[in-house]
Amino acid sequence: MQPVVKRILFYGILFIGWQLAVTVLDISESLLPAPTDVFSSLYTGFADMTLVYDLTASFRRLAIGLVIALSLGLLLGVLLAKSKTADETLGSLVIALQSVPSIVWLPLAIMWFGLNEAAVTFIIVLGATLVMTLNMRTGLKNVPPLYIKAAQTMNYKGFSLFWKVMFPASIPYAVTGTRLAWAFAWRALMAGELLSTGPGLGYKLKFASDFGDMSLVIAIMLMIMVIGVIVDLLFFQRVEKSVMKKWGLDTK
Repeated sequence: MQPVVKRILFYGILFIGWQLAVTVLDISESLLPAPTDVFSSLYTGFADMTLVYDLTASFRRLAIGLVIALSLGLLLGVLLAKSKTADETLGSLVIALQSVPSIVWLPLAIMWFGLNEAAVTFIIVLGATLVMTLNMRTGLKNVPPLYIKAAQTMNYKGFSLFWKVMFPASIPYAVTGTRLAWAFAWRALMAGELLSTGPGLGYKLKFASDFGDMSLVIAIMLMIMVIGVIVDLLFFQRVEKSVMKKWGLDTK
């Protein structure tokens, strides 16, 4: 049986069980709405374009923050890999900051930037930059010494050695770092939008929660999960597998 068929059957059974549980146990809609109510809220949101508007706003913030984060992460990763002093000092700070959840930075972001786009972008950048930095550092540090020695015998050194040998050899780590950065950025975006002034999926989630619209709350939660899975499975996993295969790292 194909994985896609398995997933369809699994989620089909899950939603049927959910519907039956709500109906049989007579659970209040304010506590746990039925799937039919959730899908009705989704249909209404897309029909009146409000969810489309929020989704577009969220993706715009994500794109800006992710581009900045990947650029900073790439540069910082190279710095940590090439400079022992930076690795021993700045590197320890990066590891320490990596252990702090993005949502913890929200109070500082609000105080520094206010309830605006800059605060949300700051949370996204912070959430994604660190993981990209560590992956780039690891990728450059793990370049096989044989590659470097072979290149040096052909008069590659300095920037040419980095650009022609070390950077290409670290591409698999960069792809994995980008995939993880996307996941961290997506979570950070939702956390940041919870306290934003909108529009955005996180803001819409908080708005629906404040007004007790649990159908819309769960509908947005499902949207967030589905988008995360689709981007990861249909894009990043395929790119990662392709790169691994091209670099001879796929053992299958």
